[in-house]
Amino acid sequence: MTVCVDIGHRLGAFALEARFDSAGRLTALFGPSGSGKTSLINIIAGLVRPLKGRVEVDGRVLVDTEKGVFVPVHKRRIGMVFQDARLFPHMSVAHNLRYGRWFTPPAERYAKTDAVVDLLGIGHLLERRPSHLSGGEKQRVAIGRALLASPRLLLMDEPLAALDDARKAEILPYIERLRDETKIPIVYVSHSVAEVARLASDVAVLAGGRVSAFGPTAEIMQRLDILPADERGEGGALLETAVAHHDERFGMTVLTSPAGEIRVPRLDLAAGAAVRLRIRARDVMVATQRPQGLSALNVLAGRVTALDPGEGATVGVRIDCNGVPVLARITGQSCLALGLRPGLEVFAVVKTVSFGDANLGAGLAGAPRGEVHL
Repeated sequence: MTVCVDIGHRLGAFALEARFDSAGRLTALFGPSGSGKTSLINIIAGLVRPLKGRVEVDGRVLVDTEKGVFVPVHKRRIGMVFQDARLFPHMSVAHNLRYGRWFTPPAERYAKTDAVVDLLGIGHLLERRPSHLSGGEKQRVAIGRALLASPRLLLMDEPLAALDDARKAEILPYIERLRDETKIPIVYVSHSVAEVARLASDVAVLAGGRVSAFGPTAEIMQRLDILPADERGEGGALLETAVAHHDERFGMTVLTSPAGEIRVPRLDLAAGAAVRLRIRARDVMVATQRPQGLSALNVLAGRVTALDPGEGATVGVRIDCNGVPVLARITGQSCLALGLRPGLEVFAVVKTVSFGDANLGAGLAGAPRGEVHL
């Protein structure tokens, strides 16, 4: 299913010009506050009529200003999840969920309550009122309500921004399940590199009202120059890996990838499970000889492909590890001392403890994991 956007709009002095075509399961609109992310998602939803352009979802034209097409909000079959859950406080969770079904004609409803409740793990919450839910639970109910409208597209506008780290960790696996186990495309707004790297299949980077870059997440995350200044330290490589086995003695999991084996803190996943791994450029050391007597356990052999000038005294070192690109950010002094140059064989070294929850997620590689029929 494709999402095609090509619009132009103006809000006072702010001009929005955005164009991208995405066939990914989760497309992220990424950028700092004020870059136009929410304005763009409101145009897709039909809450704002653009001055010019076209919006199309799975071949269905929602907006075409040249032809005078503008499908109203209630006919777009789009589910929305906002930063705040916006649940009805006087209704139970069960009644909040049922409310979503009223916006879709009975003949067009495909989502079943039991399937949605199971997908989001909210069966034990059905009789509660929103005041008795945690922030993460409220957002799971809000997602369920949106799903029960049987949408053709799901829009999520910074759904984790109001949550603390513990609640984010609670809800992220459910968004991964939604992405991997249903056929509903998602457009997801965020200003967090960690969220985008973990969840997105494609990324549209917005800056000053324009899409400055668009492409697969793995490619965008290595473009440190286009990431917001306060988030560049979070950029780096994305590896699609699989669980090989667990090292119970030391509480670690060994992942396999074309780049080599990688040890991470113990994951509660079965052997063979797909894992998306983010290796931040700032966490990678570079050695010209295989290290010995070093505490870091992950050593990936590769070859330097490029040296990119970084901010201040830093240099970005691009390393091809058996076809897998890995990025290191080191000082210019270290680069000179090591004699780094394109073509030089090197080793990328990463500490196991650098892989926290924010750098590990369910993998996107391959087909969906056991498709859920809502």
